[in-house]
Amino acid sequence: MPQIFKIGSYLVYFWSNENEPLEPIHVHVSEGVPYENATKIWLTQSGRCLLCHNNSHIPNKKLRDIMDIIAARHSDIENKWLMYFKKIRYYC
Repeated sequence: MPQIFKIGSYLVYFWSNENEPLEPIHVHVSEGVPYENATKIWLTQSGRCLLCHNNSHIPNKKLRDIMDIIAARHSDIENKWLMYFKKIRYYC
């Protein structure tokens, strides 16, 4: 699971085993270690974030702060997503 960045003790990462067809751009967030069904946040084309689910049970205020940071880094995350999943598709 490629880690994109950390926010305090929370990891923001892609889950490598995505389904076909590839889901829209999103990140997973968990505290400590990555796991498959962690909190999922979608990135919209307009640069906003939408909460898919909060399976990591991140407290609401902390989750809002995390989502604000993710939205602020939208372009960086989008570029990393496109490069990472393009590379995986190329090698498979």
